[in-house]
Amino acid sequence: MKLIKLTAISAAVLASTAALAAEPVIVVNNNDAVVYKAEPVAVAYQAAPAYAYNSDAGIVRNTTGAVFGGTKTFFQTAVNPASVSAEVGTLGYGANIGWSLNDKVELQAGWAGGDVSDIKDNFDVNDIEYDITDSDFSNPYLGVQIRPAANWFTMGAGIIVPDNDIDVEARGEGNIFNVGDVDYFSNEVGTLAGTVEHRNDLAPYLTVGFRPNISDRWGVFGEIGAAYMGKTDATVRAVGDATENVGYFDASGNPVEKNDSDVTRGDVAAQAERELEDKDWLEWFPIVKVGATYRF
Repeated sequence: MKLIKLTAISAAVLASTAALAAEPVIVVNNNDAVVYKAEPVAVAYQAAPAYAYNSDAGIVRNTTGAVFGGTKTFFQTAVNPASVSAEVGTLGYGANIGWSLNDKVELQAGWAGGDVSDIKDNFDVNDIEYDITDSDFSNPYLGVQIRPAANWFTMGAGIIVPDNDIDVEARGEGNIFNVGDVDYFSNEVGTLAGTVEHRNDLAPYLTVGFRPNISDRWGVFGEIGAAYMGKTDATVRAVGDATENVGYFDASGNPVEKNDSDVTRGDVAAQAERELEDKDWLEWFPIVKVGATYRF
């Protein structure tokens, strides 16, 4: 019974409040009647912010809606990037700038290059080991980073404009060079020295990686993938002291002197040059990089 009474009283109070808001109020004071009209009560609503930081994905939400909705122009977006990053990897040392389109997509423009001989110092071509003595890399790139689940996992794609020169040297293994499936005396060939550069003016690339946050502003990342650099142009020459005509081994592996042979150390260098240009890993160049990101 008390519950019913309380409910009835509450309903009456609410009804009276509504009636007072809808009807004028008459107040009698010293026989004078004054009519007061109730004013509507103003209710303030606070609009949700247009941008909200996504701590999981590490990028700015709703940027696309802001740009295309008219509250933020393309110019403002261009001059106010979402992030800057520093990186080091097989493409060299570099940095990039990122612009977030939404919580899953970020555009990137960057450059990586320099001397990568400290990162990778040698590679094998058939049975010849080449030492990288010097390198001059320049790899400007434009790409997109996609977060399929709006978390730390990323997939990247884009275009590199490669301009990479690699200086190499090979001194043979033991006392022989194996070039074109033929063994030559290394003391007669000397040292094979050359330069390798990529032919492609544009190189598409694909990567997968991770980009976890370590604070509201800072994050780290790592990526692996490959870029299609295309075939290479190589120049190889035989240098150092050696005889003009070279010896080789017969089918039984015995050394044979061929002083009257038409094979010269220049011929050996030319064959090594052809093999160097056919090396597959230079055509599909590996991408491995790590770095740090600061977000605005």
